[in-house]
Amino acid sequence: MNRGLGIALALFVGVCAAPTTGRAEGVPNQFRVCADPNNLPYSNDKLEGFENKLAELIAKELGATPSFTWWPDRRGFIRNTLRANQCDVVMGVPNGYDLVRWTQPYYRSTYAFVYAREGAFRVHSWDDAVLRKARIGIIAGTPPADALVKKGLIGNVVSYRLTIDYTTEYPGQIVDHVAAGKIDVAIVWGPMAGYFARKQSVPLDVVAVDAVPGLGVPFTYEISMGVRKADKERQLRLEEILAKRRTEIQKILEDYGVPLVSGPLVRKPDEVKKGVVGERYQ
Repeated sequence: MNRGLGIALALFVGVCAAPTTGRAEGVPNQFRVCADPNNLPYSNDKLEGFENKLAELIAKELGATPSFTWWPDRRGFIRNTLRANQCDVVMGVPNGYDLVRWTQPYYRSTYAFVYAREGAFRVHSWDDAVLRKARIGIIAGTPPADALVKKGLIGNVVSYRLTIDYTTEYPGQIVDHVAAGKIDVAIVWGPMAGYFARKQSVPLDVVAVDAVPGLGVPFTYEISMGVRKADKERQLRLEEILAKRRTEIQKILEDYGVPLVSGPLVRKPDEVKKGVVGERYQ
């Protein structure tokens, strides 16, 4: 996944730090994960993200110990981690993303409106009249921008950077600003929305965005795990565990506030060459 997936999930530039590699090539009983050291709610080097928890769950099922190759979630992530054989699994990628072999998806989420529960900007639709008066925060280059252009609301936008500087910013800033009253509504990727909304002292509501007919850009995405393209055996083993541990996986996602969209989770066929591109996945 994910600084959000701006999936067209959107995901980020931090300050460039030399990566540390949990590389354990040739060492038995290691479940080697490619991850960002500072990218909650997905992962961090304190192992506080939901992808960290999922890695622990899967490693336990394999009788292995999770180890992490840390690399900032930005352009070059796949090239410098998975493709460089520093690690074997990316815990969240779009179903059908062409730079990896993807597993069957294990969750589907959506972009969401975030607003103060007791405020004047309670939004449930792109056509709600209050949006005309609202300061609307979005991450630049993500699907909500297309919807706001189509709805004639681009003049209301407060834009947040797709790529961030870890020394002065963090992914949840846009949600913080809703709670602080600096913006009225944020429209962000669901895992970010749900996780950071729960961290606020002001009650915030997270409501899935509705479809915009004729837009051509989806707001819901299925998320898989990713392995190297030739690693079919690992893909199939992971899929066995995803099916076996489905209940526990869903519980972890719910504990982190991830908005889950119901419906069948179907792996896109291998010949698919069209995925959702966020900077993380280059």
